[in-house]
Amino acid sequence: MSAEPFAFCPRCARPLADRPIADDAGTVVRRACPDDACGFVQWGNPTPAVGALVEHEGEIILARNRAWPEGWFALVTGYLEAREDPKAAVVREVKEELGLDVVETHLIGNYIFERKNEVMLCYHAVATGTVRLGEEIVEYRRHAPAELRPWPRATGFAVADWMRARGLPFEFVDFKQPAPAAPGGEGTR
Repeated sequence: MSAEPFAFCPRCARPLADRPIADDAGTVVRRACPDDACGFVQWGNPTPAVGALVEHEGEIILARNRAWPEGWFALVTGYLEAREDPKAAVVREVKEELGLDVVETHLIGNYIFERKNEVMLCYHAVATGTVRLGEEIVEYRRHAPAELRPWPRATGFAVADWMRARGLPFEFVDFKQPAPAAPGGEGTR
């Protein structure tokens, strides 16, 4: 589901409107079909995505997506396919974006990324092979684990948790957003 609201009902094509909707938590305002017989409500549930902190030959690989500004590097991330296990999504994304084979995955944790209405399921992925960049990635950088500088959002919290579990010191570093905001800027820079 997109974070962007629908303008028209996907069931009956009527224009959607903001309406009070009763749920278990009380009444909330949601985009909904004005036809009660149709009943469509756009709940705005977050989209599930995975993030992979890729360890290769003892170093951590951060990648820069083609759509991101120069100097912005992040974990390998991607959306889950329908009925796809999150670990399988990590294996697939690392193969697609870096050409590496994941041989181990360990859950770091789950994190909300408000900016894109996503729930990030983040894993430490140990990979082997030779790096071959996929079409979405323009460059990558290698870092010793102690050199990582997490940002205070989503995948950055995962990096901080991973570093904390290994007794590595870290400091959160926030980065200025270019104007206008670049799509897909999540990640650890």
